[in-house]
Amino acid sequence: MNISRRQFFTLAGASATGAVLLSPLEAFYAKPAIAAGPYGNLVADPNRVLDLPAGFTYRRLSETGQTMNDGYRVPGGHDGMGAFPGSNGSTILIRNHELSNTSSNGLGAPNNRKYNTSARGGCTKLVVSSSRTLIEHRGVLAGTIRNCAGGSTPSGSWLTCEETFETSNNKRHGYVFEVPSNATTFVTPVPLTAMGRFNHEAAAVDPNTGYIYMTEDRSDGLFYRFIPNQTNNLSAGGLLYALKITGSSGINTATGFPKNISRAVEWVQITNPDPSTDSVRTQGYNNGAARFSGGEGIFYGGGYVYFTCKSGGSSGDGQIWRYSPSSNTVELYIEPNNSGILDNPDNIVVVPNRDIFLCEDGDGTDYILGITPSGSLYKFAKNALNSSEFAGVCFSPDGQTMFVNMQTPGITFAIWGPW
Repeated sequence: MNISRRQFFTLAGASATGAVLLSPLEAFYAKPAIAAGPYGNLVADPNRVLDLPAGFTYRRLSETGQTMNDGYRVPGGHDGMGAFPGSNGSTILIRNHELSNTSSNGLGAPNNRKYNTSARGGCTKLVVSSSRTLIEHRGVLAGTIRNCAGGSTPSGSWLTCEETFETSNNKRHGYVFEVPSNATTFVTPVPLTAMGRFNHEAAAVDPNTGYIYMTEDRSDGLFYRFIPNQTNNLSAGGLLYALKITGSSGINTATGFPKNISRAVEWVQITNPDPSTDSVRTQGYNNGAARFSGGEGIFYGGGYVYFTCKSGGSSGDGQIWRYSPSSNTVELYIEPNNSGILDNPDNIVVVPNRDIFLCEDGDGTDYILGITPSGSLYKFAKNALNSSEFAGVCFSPDGQTMFVNMQTPGITFAIWGPW
């Protein structure tokens, strides 16, 4: 089931649960922290792993160091992740591993199946039963670097993004790779060079057009749109563009950008998407593209493309933006400038007829945050184990199970309860 095709927004008004409302704007800034959301206060976990609202349960599924079905160990650096329908009500997860060439707990694979034999990152596949037990886990993409986030496609594949620009072992990196969710072994790694070579973070597909939107994890990064020549064959190439705000050439959106106002945009072409130097964002900026500070998670839902900027805002604590493909406008949706409310937002998911959920990657304690359709923020889960970030939040096709990663020590969780 492609959840991005279903309606997300409802006509419900502001929540009466005590979550912080983001409008009126000025009243929002004065609040030191956010209160309970629609699921109530968090309950301390006696095992000191995940604090969740009452009635919610978690299960640990696949952890760094465990032996997988293919004989290799579960690698570390659990990051972005996508969920797909499997057989007999199961859920398939394709999981990124954000690992450099020197990382411990790298992804093992035969050398002839690796993109770069020196690289230790890649993707693993998990199959989880309808009763939320792990059926199998195995490697499916190997030899890449810093597979950070990515995005699911309507055809049932996962786009995994390298957050790097390095050249290693005579192999260029900084690309997007595609992994079919039905892969049963390591796929042949094919870099999708037309989608750009830069510090890729995440990708989201508009199912109505097949256009792919991408974020760039740089303080002066851009927001990209890729128009493929063939929507179901990304290796056939296409054209890469960067977002420009009409009437504001080369604007920096990190600070001083008005909130909750839609701005018309246009798209400037990146003429050399696969450069030998890290110049893709410079090409776009020189043609008037807007800069976004630390582009992170992105997801299509309810007719919008939502994306996070981890270091935006005057406080540097993060922003949430949304782009409307139908009106070709962009809006700064959320900018609290208060780390007690939003602390470096990362991966994000839009759940039909429910809420937006996002992972924090901030200093100290990190949370999974929820955002109601009326724009209220609340804390849904707390990392009670350590100070590691959450990543890869996604939902089973039936919407009843949240899956999420704790990057260190590397744990994938299933979470369920009274949604």
